[in-house]
Amino acid sequence: MIIRRAPRRRARIEVIPMIDVVFFLLVFFMVASLSMVQYRGVPVNLPRAATGSDPPARPATITVARDGQTYLEKEALPVAALGERLRGLVAKDAGTAVVINADEEVAHGRVVDVLDEVRGAGVGRLAIAIAHAGARSAPGRAR
Repeated sequence: MIIRRAPRRRARIEVIPMIDVVFFLLVFFMVASLSMVQYRGVPVNLPRAATGSDPPARPATITVARDGQTYLEKEALPVAALGERLRGLVAKDAGTAVVINADEEVAHGRVVDVLDEVRGAGVGRLAIAIAHAGARSAPGRAR
């Protein structure tokens, strides 16, 4: 009597499940990294503009709220004290950039006062935050 063996099957590495796992990990880490972004200003309604660019990588954020109160990062300060605090930042890093977030309802003169203090502190890189006209962003988020 002849007993026939089943032919040996070659081992295969299934690629499709591995691709699924790698894609899942990629999406997980992308979503996790988005939640790590820190917004360092006070939420305000930014005016919209068709032109503009993204703010510098690690700027100091000055916020002028609707009521005229000014903040450096999230600390309330009078406008006169901004210059002294910014001089300290510029002394540590000469390339310090400042982004001004001003609510669209704030009087123009208040923003000019803040600009004067920033320039007087020796800050060379300055930007004014806007919300892009085509984009719908949450209030207080500079794009």
